[in-house]
Amino acid sequence: MRRRLLLLECGLFAMATVALGYVAYVQVSSWTLNERRTLEIKRIPHPHQSMAAIAPREGALLGEIEIPRLGESAMILEGTADGTLRRAVGHISGTALPGQAGNICLAGHRDSFFRPLRRISRGDEISITTAGGLVVYRVEDTSIVSPEDVQILEPTRTETLTLITCYPFNVIGPAPRRFIVRARRVS
Repeated sequence: MRRRLLLLECGLFAMATVALGYVAYVQVSSWTLNERRTLEIKRIPHPHQSMAAIAPREGALLGEIEIPRLGESAMILEGTADGTLRRAVGHISGTALPGQAGNICLAGHRDSFFRPLRRISRGDEISITTAGGLVVYRVEDTSIVSPEDVQILEPTRTETLTLITCYPFNVIGPAPRRFIVRARRVS
């Protein structure tokens, strides 16, 4: 009996070590990316130059997002592939690029960069920094939609920022809904 308990204890310890190692890898990878790429933002092509003509490749650095009241900031990379969203907030291809007019749509995991969105409020400011400078948006609305509701991705006439993450925040595994934050550019 003692031997079985010892084996069980060793097995659980090994599983915990692997899980903690993975979490540490993701955190260090994200931190390293943010530190290294903060300096690279100045070298991003200006949004009205070459990026307007060609779509950036998956994983390309587009800028940085910051939500001061929530103490949250993250790099913005092109695309929504798993590897991209594990390291940063992803720009949804086909929507306006950060720094351009229209509907800029960004996605992030609810258990990493967009976890603080559970505390976002109407009137909060969100800033996006690109090579073209700093643009500030003010939160107008939040909503919960089904994953099939792609209407939120459609172009807008005003300069809009749409943040998307899974909902509810406390579900383990695939989430059945999406939490949406809509913000408009501050003049």
